[in-house]
Amino acid sequence: MASLNVSVVSADREVWTGVASQVVAKTVEGEIGILGGHEPLLAMLAKGEVRVTTADGEKVRVDAEGGFLSVDHDTITIVAGKATLV
Repeated sequence: MASLNVSVVSADREVWTGVASQVVAKTVEGEIGILGGHEPLLAMLAKGEVRVTTADGEKVRVDAEGGFLSVDHDTITIVAGKATLV
């Protein structure tokens, strides 16, 4: 399975960046799970938790509010108006 390069940023700072095997996020259309090889995607974030499973199996949780999620060539960029590590 391909790894994902993930970057989670808020309006004022970088919250988390690293390599992951899976990302699950809440969008305005519902929850979405992303694995390596996912088709390109642009989605609006809803208020909720973003769950990242790192390549080492560690779980990272971020509370995010507003913004968007972009997937392109195994790179995920999450830009939120507000985001904090849980």
